[in-house]
Amino acid sequence: MNEVADSTLVPSALSRPYRYVRLEWNAEFAMLTVRMGVRPIQCYSLAAMAELQQLFNDISANPGLIRHFVMASDVQGVFNFGGDLSLFVLLVRARDLESLRLYARRCIDLVWWWETAATLGVHTTALVQGDALGGGLESALLHHTVIFERGAQAGYPEVLFNLFPGMGGWNLTIRKCGHAVANDMILTGQVYTADQLLRRGLVDHVVEDGTGAAAVQDIVRHMEPRFRGVIAALQARRMAAPISHENLLAIVDHWAVTAMSLTTRDMRLMERLARAQVRKVGGAGEGAVEEIKRMELDTAWGFERTGLSEWSTLT
Repeated sequence: MNEVADSTLVPSALSRPYRYVRLEWNAEFAMLTVRMGVRPIQCYSLAAMAELQQLFNDISANPGLIRHFVMASDVQGVFNFGGDLSLFVLLVRARDLESLRLYARRCIDLVWWWETAATLGVHTTALVQGDALGGGLESALLHHTVIFERGAQAGYPEVLFNLFPGMGGWNLTIRKCGHAVANDMILTGQVYTADQLLRRGLVDHVVEDGTGAAAVQDIVRHMEPRFRGVIAALQARRMAAPISHENLLAIVDHWAVTAMSLTTRDMRLMERLARAQVRKVGGAGEGAVEEIKRMELDTAWGFERTGLSEWSTLT
């Protein structure tokens, strides 16, 4: 049986024997908190995505059952590392473009549910209590409200191994804070602190470490009297700044084709980052963020040795 908040049972329509997600239910606010826990790497593996898709299908099939959806992590220090780098390397080496496309389109299925949640009468919140990289940051930005604990960090490191965030990163970052910030974030691969993301407009609230769950409760409580108005406004926001399913599929297909051109060096960097992700999930003091900083430094020294000192050459 899933563990739950406030000692009440998860509604039977949503209760299944999941392996990678743990559900918490707050009956007062009809709030479902979904905590992902994927080992050995906290990422969007195919198996984990299948469980999320089943949960999303169950929510969609039971309109009105939940008003608030909260995405969080069950892994200390990590929200989500995004794409399954080890799988990507395996498929690129095998030249299996169609399987890579299949993975990418499964991601877009999840993205589209989050993107259209307001049409189901559901308000979504991301509670980020650890590192959110690549697709992890993309999935956080999909939520109507984004809360970071102060110690959390996030960024799009894909350019360091000659890829880009393909599951909505451009669309979502541009919509929240404009082209200039999106260019800076995506084309440099830099990792940002919670406060830096707040100043850039990507994060709605930054709270002290360990207070995230209480902050979610406070925000939901204050929203309840105007919930119907909030949902209507969020639907209108999508009309004002639309993201289309067709466009998401076109971008992610371009991402998959681009991945097929990765070099041996690129794939070794991906494997290096995947190993760092495993260390972080295992409780090590250093993990993926520290490895990204080392990769950035290696790149900088590479330019120095070849006489290129301007970071703009990265773009």
